[in-house]
Amino acid sequence: MDTENLALIIIDVQKAFDDKKWGERNNLSAEENISKILAFWRDKGWRVIHIQHMSDNPQSVFYPKNEGFVIKEMVKPLEAELVITKKVNSSFIGTNLEEFLKLNNIANLVITGLTTPHCVSTTTRMSGNLGFNTYLISDATAAFGMKDQNDNYYDAELIHNTSLATLNDEFATILTTEELINQII
Repeated sequence: MDTENLALIIIDVQKAFDDKKWGERNNLSAEENISKILAFWRDKGWRVIHIQHMSDNPQSVFYPKNEGFVIKEMVKPLEAELVITKKVNSSFIGTNLEEFLKLNNIANLVITGLTTPHCVSTTTRMSGNLGFNTYLISDATAAFGMKDQNDNYYDAELIHNTSLATLNDEFATILTTEELINQII
């Protein structure tokens, strides 16, 4: 992996995802793995970008005045790290992320965060489509179980793995935390 022009993107690691309304979740170690990658990144002095989902709806767990809006302590941004708020699934839509990356000659993105089939997947797809060398860290993201249009339930592990499969080799290179760190060292 080319460590020149490299950035870590941490998507929506917010207290909102601790709410029981989401149901069953896979990979309960996702935040721990993100924290491990973040510590490694900070040690190297590389760029970190935090993405924070924000809702305009006061009833939403992502509303800025609600506790769920807060980024979890284990990945809390440092003052020097960029925090970008977004209102849709893609971290690129309605934000200055693409402009910031291009202005700073960042061509290589490592993506982590929550949740795999939603904001992580959408951001990863756009990253690949925009021409960035994109790496998605499979054990540094997680999914919740969900129902389809026919009320069939799919467990969190299936949703997670299927989401990764749809991104693999077309939009991103899928790595584990260990593979990422070993490839960079």
